[in-house]
Formats: sequence, structure tokens, C-alpha cells
Amino acid sequence: MSERPLLLFPKPKTADRTKLKMPSQSERFHKPNHSRQGERLLPMFRQLQETFNARRVEVQQNTAGTDPEQVLVIETVGSVDKFANAVKRIDGLEWMGELESDEIAPDQDFYDESNREKKLSGRLYLVMTNQRALDEMLSLWGRYQGDPDMKFRQGLTKFRNVFLHLKNIRRWDVQDRLLETGLIEIWQEDLRYSGDRVIPFEAELWFRGSPGLRISSANQVAELVQQAGGRILSQSVIEGIAYHGLLAELPANAIRSIAENPTTELVRCENVMFYRPVGQMVVGGKSPEGEVEIAAIEEMPLPTGEPVIALFDGVPLANHRLLSGRIEVDDPDNWEADYAAPERVHGTSMASLIVHSDLNERKAPLARPLYVRPIMKPIPWPNAPRPEGFPEDRLVVDLIHRAVKRILEGEQGEDPIAPQVKVINLSIGDPTRQFTQSMSPIARLLDWLSVKYGVLFVVSAGNHSTAISLGISRDEFDSLEPNKVEAATIKSLYRDARHRRLLSPAETINGLTVGAVHQDESQVVHPGFRIDPFDQLLPSPVSAFGSGYRRSIKPDVIFNGGKQWYSLPLLPSEPISITPAIFRTPPGNKVASPGSLAGDLTATSYSCGTSNATALISRAAGICYDSLQQILEEQASEIDTHVYEAPLLKAMLVHGCAWGDIGSRISKVLRTPENGHQLSGLVSRWMGYGMPHVDRVLDCTDQRATLLGFGQLSDGKAHVFRLPLPPSLGSRREWRRLTVTLAWLSPISASTQRYRTASLWFKMDNNGLAPNRSDADWQAVRRGTVQHEVFEGQQAEPFNDGDVIEIKVNCRKDAEKIKKPVAYGLAVSLEVREGVDIAVYNEIRTRIAPAIQIQQVTDTGQV
Repeated sequence: MSERPLLLFPKPKTADRTKLKMPSQSERFHKPNHSRQGERLLPMFRQLQETFNARRVEVQQNTAGTDPEQVLVIETVGSVDKFANAVKRIDGLEWMGELESDEIAPDQDFYDESNREKKLSGRLYLVMTNQRALDEMLSLWGRYQGDPDMKFRQGLTKFRNVFLHLKNIRRWDVQDRLLETGLIEIWQEDLRYSGDRVIPFEAELWFRGSPGLRISSANQVAELVQQAGGRILSQSVIEGIAYHGLLAELPANAIRSIAENPTTELVRCENVMFYRPVGQMVVGGKSPEGEVEIAAIEEMPLPTGEPVIALFDGVPLANHRLLSGRIEVDDPDNWEADYAAPERVHGTSMASLIVHSDLNERKAPLARPLYVRPIMKPIPWPNAPRPEGFPEDRLVVDLIHRAVKRILEGEQGEDPIAPQVKVINLSIGDPTRQFTQSMSPIARLLDWLSVKYGVLFVVSAGNHSTAISLGISRDEFDSLEPNKVEAATIKSLYRDARHRRLLSPAETINGLTVGAVHQDESQVVHPGFRIDPFDQLLPSPVSAFGSGYRRSIKPDVIFNGGKQWYSLPLLPSEPISITPAIFRTPPGNKVASPGSLAGDLTATSYSCGTSNATALISRAAGICYDSLQQILEEQASEIDTHVYEAPLLKAMLVHGCAWGDIGSRISKVLRTPENGHQLSGLVSRWMGYGMPHVDRVLDCTDQRATLLGFGQLSDGKAHVFRLPLPPSLGSRREWRRLTVTLAWLSPISASTQRYRTASLWFKMDNNGLAPNRSDADWQAVRRGTVQHEVFEGQQAEPFNDGDVIEIKVNCRKDAEKIKKPVAYGLAVSLEVREGVDIAVYNEIRTRIAPAIQIQQVTDTGQV
């Protein structure tokens, strides 16, 4: 046990939540008047009706007795609250979902009154309709157009607001379903390299409200696939995330026909939301080059106990001398049989980082074994070794769902394989699905599973290993000092940030998303023709940019991911572009790897990126878990804390974060006279809450005390925690910092734009002790499921012995009603500079100890 362990808050007081001051809803955009709306929309409604009629004739000729349905996209500038309730009042309309958009182009009718060129925010409402429901909706429009003061039938008044804000209404069509997913380009690539094979794909169907409609929908798609010469391989329905997917395959000639002319009946099928590629999360590649032999492997004790970290990845080289006896591989599908040793690159390196950290840091291995479940395997490839990726014969959503259920619940009546697991590492990202505005099925799955099983997913933000155009000539580049090259690189990355977004499933709201820091402990002797684009500590140039869903903070944290060096062009080019130099030699994180020689079980190599950073954060989570168990056993042994462990771990991992010099450097490079108020948002898009110093949540110091709290809250309730102030700090003009981190796992409402069901936040008045808020924007930190804030000050504030700071944790519903109390974890630190004669830890500890009567608390205060 640490000499100065973290402390637990006494039992919090139950209270009603603080009422939020809602932002003004006044509309700052111009919209057309009633008459102009009629002129604009009448042609749209006519075209919609004509198209629907024509499509109905086509469908009924092919399928007798079918009442065709189509999905409408209703685009509004601004939002209309609770429109879904109005949709449900019209028989034949079915709510499919809504999307938030901040990319609506202004025109002569809709524009921002302060800046006519600025893009507008609004919503895309997705509604399934048949002919009867469409007629009724158009009838409503016609009557409203004739009399704008008409009284709508009960429950339909929201349509008035929709008509007022309506910018466009159209069918969900081939553009949405196929062309914008990038599938055509991937198919064309497949056809070039293997033009005669059967090609699999995913059809994500609209999630219908009843089993009967879902069966009918799947049958119609299956019939069209069969008519095109293909077949359905599998189907997945997960109600908790509103997901209905089909894994299908078509012969090459059918795929070629669609690629050349995407207007076939299958592509036009109204039951399909998206067509997407499968097996696209490809990692690895060639086997390591220039690997360094391990001179001596330290003899350290083998792990004991149950695993608390699970790694979902490729098959590792389990008998590598650095991993043997330290990992438990669970391979129920026997993928190892098709995995040659030289191909086991990614799983081996991730397992090495979790167990040992960067080998150059020479840290002790984890005290517990690591559970490993293969979810990737070698994919078809002309050369050896083959790269690793998701298999094409599985739906990824199904694969991950099954893997999580197996370890935490059990399959087919069997006991769970690893029920003690609290952290699941996913060092993967889908390069074909950058996050824009809608949550991917895998992200929705992770959010749902995290609540169902009380587990924390640690997910990589994603890598963008593409060239960086610096926007300068070669002569200009050669004349630049290193700090100027760094500044040019930062500016170029931000200019291209829209093409370097988070890769699915990094947008998960409950998971901890990890970006990479351009940092490692390697020594480079011969850089060769490579350059280091950064002169100071910064996020990695390959690390993906946020923000997250509804502009929440994403990535959550950044961590050491190895240095990515770049190559200059061999031939003259204007402007100059630098390209990632991909090697298995320094720089980078040193990891265990397959060797080039058969039977080599001591090889190491170097790699970098967000996968590495994610694995290292998962390792930190395992260390935090053991520390947390000691704290709870010593200070709250009578309580069942199982439900609080995941949110507490999440809070602990973020709690040591601060922007520090990294944030200052990015701000300095990006600052202009016009963007000062946007800087915090720009910085957080690349580095989230910052780089965590995990040792800060493992123990305290004389000058720093960290306290943990936890509880469960329902809508409208709050818990008030009391932090005693150290009397020695009173009236002292000393720098001090107060850091507060709140984390929880929110249930989700998969078909609504708000998505997050539970909104928690803390409210605190620190009475001038630390009045200056730093780092991330105070509004942005409340949009996700982690609120992390740092306050600093130096004024001499008088207070008396017995004075406290009250930290109030509040809960309110967001997307829908909260059905059961939501568990949360809270971490609070108060510190002064090390060496100052203020015994912060002891003074807080002695004032908390008499009050510690920790009990398991719900919002009602019942034990």
C-alpha cells in the first residue's frame, strides 16, 4: 500500500439537481416568410409525389401486392424538438432517426444574419413513409399553405415548426445508400486485383420497429441479392443499438455492373440504409526489418490472479519469450491455424505494450495475465506475409458482440470466460469510415455493451499515414529552422483536418478514445533521409482529429505512441509534401515481434501510432485497477463497488491530464487576431484533455491530495461532496491547482440525435481559491461522458478551519428517460507546489477521517 494512498470522500449528501441555465434559443438566421416558403417547397413536394408514384408502379410490377415505402430526408435549418412524437401520430410514418448537421450551405432564403457566407446548423430527420402517410403529410402542408394560422390536430403541431424551418425534402437515394460510403471505389480496386472472385459486402438495413417488418425487409433484400446471382451469408439484429445488418456476397460480374451503373433494383432497394465494405480494418503488413535481438530477458515473476484487461486484436505469438506465461489466448474459432508466425505482428506488439510497456522503458510487467481474443486474421494477399484485418465472412458488429458476451456473460449456456475483465482494448480503426455526424454501428455497440456489462472500452483514435503538403517550396523548406518546419507541419495538419478525422469506432461516447503523442525512448543513430517534423513534444502527426459526437471532447486523451518520421520527396515537387517513413527500426515504441528467422522467439521491432498509445493506456488502466482495489479494500471494504469500477477507472485515467506546454505550443502556432475565442476548441480536437500523468492517481504527496467519490443518480437528483480546505493554505499567496474529473457510462437512445440518455455534470464554487479555468472549453467538457476541468489561482484567500469546497454532481435526462440510476466516478485533487511548507495531504486526511462512513448510496440516500 502506498505511504500516501488516495482518499475516499465521505458519504455525499443527496440533493435536487441544479437547474441549468439553458442557452438562448433566439434564431440568428434569416428564414423565408410563409409566401416564399410556398414558392420554394411546392416544386419539391410535386417532385416527391411524382417520384413516389413512379417508384410505386415499378415495385408493384415486380412484387405483386406490395405497398412500397420510402425514406424521406427532411432537412431543417435549426431544430424542432420532439418532432419524432408528431411523426408517430400519422399512420404509416415511422421514425428512422435524426442527424445533426453544421454543414448546411446558406442561400438567398436561409443565411446567418451576421455572416451570410457562414454555414448553418440544422437537422436531418429520417422518416419511413408509405403512400397514405405521404398523402396525409402533403395534405397538412397544403392546408398550412392556405392558412398559416390553421389549428393542427392534437400531436401534429410540430409540423408547423418543420414547415417554417424546412430547407429541403427529398428521398433517401443511391447517393446516400451507396455512393457516399466509398464502396464503389473499394469494389473497383477489388476488381482490378481479383476480377473473378465473389465479393462480400454489408447491407445495413433501416431498423424497423417490429420483428415482422424486420423479417419482411430482410426477405426483400435477400430476394434481390439472389436475383443478382448472390446470397446472404449471415444476419445480425441488435435491438439495443437499432442495428439490422446482412452480410451478403455477389459475383464479380454483378459487382462490376453496379460499379458501372449503380441503378439496379438492389441498389435502389428502400429497405437498405447503407451498403458498406467488410474486412477493412487492415493493420500490419510486412514482417519486421532490422529487428534487435533481446540480449537478456529479465527473470520476473509470472502474473497471478484473474485478467482485468482484454485485448481484441490479431493472434499474438504466444510463445514469444516476452509473452510466454503472461497472456491467455482464447481462440474459439481456431484462427491460429491460418496464422503463420511471421504474420502475427499486430497482436504481438499490442500484447507486448500492455504487458511490458515500451521495452526501452524497462518497466515491470503487469501483475495479472492479459486475456487475448483474436478478432483479426490474415486477409487474402498476393505476397507473404499477409496483412491482418477483419475477416470478410463476418459482420464486425456480430464478431465484437459475440466476443464481449463470451467473456462477460457466456455463450450457449456456458459460464463467462473472463468475468473479471473491466477494460477491453481495441487498437483498431476503420479507414473507410471517418466520423462525420452519425454514430457507426460499432461505436453504438461499444456504448451499449459498456453499460450492459460495466466495462470500459479503450479505443484508438485512428492513424492517418498520408502525405502532408506543407504549402511551401523545397528551397523555402531547406531554409527553415526546425521550429519553423514544426509550425508549417502543424498548420498543414489543421488545414487538412477534415480529411484526418476519427476512425470508427473512436466516436464512442462511453469509451476512452486515445490519440498518440510524438514521443518514445528510442535512440536513432542513423536518420538517413528521414526527418523529424517536430522539434518539441506534440501530438503525433498521424493521430486523428476530433471532435466527437455533438462536438464533445475527442480524443479523450493522448499518450506516447512513438515518433513518426517522414521522408522528403526524391524528385522535385511544388509545394513540397512529406511522406511517413514506415520502418520497423527506431524511432518508435520497442515491442516484441515475430522474427525474420523461423523459430525466433526473442525478436523485437519498433512501431508507432494510436494503436500503441491505446495499448499503453490499457496497461495504465490495469495498474489503476489494482491500486483502486487496494484503496477500496482499505477504506470501503463493506461496500459492493463492482458497478462503480469502470467509471472510476475512466475518471482516474483522465484525471492526470493537462495541456501544459503542448497546448501552449499549438495555440501559439494557430493563433490569429480573429480566432482567439476558438483556440481551445482547435487544441482539444487534436489532444483532447491532454496527456495523462498516471502516477498522479496512484498515490499522493505531502503537497497533493487526491480523493475519489462514487454513487448512482437518477434524473433530477444530485450528490454533494465536501472537500475540506487545508488551514495552512488560508491567506497564503501560493500557487494552487484544483482538478476535478467526473466520468460515467451513459445508456444510449440509438435512433435519436441526442443519443446520450444521461447527462451528468459537476457544479462547484471554489470561493476564489482557484478562480482561473484552464485548458478545454467549459461547455465542450459537458457534451460527452467525461467532464475534466482544471482550475488554478494564487491569491491569498482567507478561510477558517472547517471550511469546505462543495462539489455537486448532478444528473438529468438527455435523449430520453433514465430507466435506472447511473453509476459515476469522481476524482478531485488539490495541490500546491512541491516543497512548499503546506501539508495539503495530511490536513485534508485528518479532516476527512472522522467523517468517513462510506456507504453505497443511490439518489434516494438508501443504503
